[in-house]
Amino acid sequence: MNKAPGRPPGAASTSANAGKVRIIGGRWRGTRLGVPDVAGLRPTSDRVRETLFNWLMPVLPGARVLDLFAGSGALGLEALSRGAASAVLVERDPTLAAALRATAARLPGGEAATVAQADALTWLTSQPAGGFDLAFVDPPFAAGLWDAVLPGIARVVKPDGWLYVEAPHEAAFDLPPDWRPHREGRTREVRYALYRRAPGGPATAAPAPGSATATLPAAPASPDSGALA
Repeated sequence: MNKAPGRPPGAASTSANAGKVRIIGGRWRGTRLGVPDVAGLRPTSDRVRETLFNWLMPVLPGARVLDLFAGSGALGLEALSRGAASAVLVERDPTLAAALRATAARLPGGEAATVAQADALTWLTSQPAGGFDLAFVDPPFAAGLWDAVLPGIARVVKPDGWLYVEAPHEAAFDLPPDWRPHREGRTREVRYALYRRAPGGPATAAPAPGSATATLPAAPASPDSGALA
């Protein structure tokens, strides 16, 4: 979920122009999630989520999930709907965070979702290492936060864990070398990629001298909707 930076906290509204997205699979399939009328707030599309969750199908049962820039909660709640054991949804905006809590409260089993109203960078520094199996990172595009948050994400995701990153086509960023590209796709507006961490983590997966870090380079790639190998 990405949103325009610079708007004051609490600036979300629920006007008639607000939209909705739906959970597209699992026990909450068809549940509609409100999308407040906030400039730049755009949930990950149904098409991209369908592809992503096809990739993640074997990973989700019992997973501990982090949705770092939660917005409407479309990624974190979709993961819970499809079998994740728990999800932490981090959202800075108090109005959006309140909407996420209200949504979780009306869903059967929604207590598996924990909403943290916090700045993502600050929140990451307070978390223990290896607490998550899967993390979603879809920050405000214009803020360019990928390189700022990815070191913290690498710390809180366990060895052999998974990371999803969504970005505009022109964005480029680096991941630590123990992260391996697994799948990548694109739409007209965005590029998205799934990475897997080496089982041993940084301590046992040191790269050979001169080897490259995992990247999402500023070049398009063909969509791949196949499930995980």
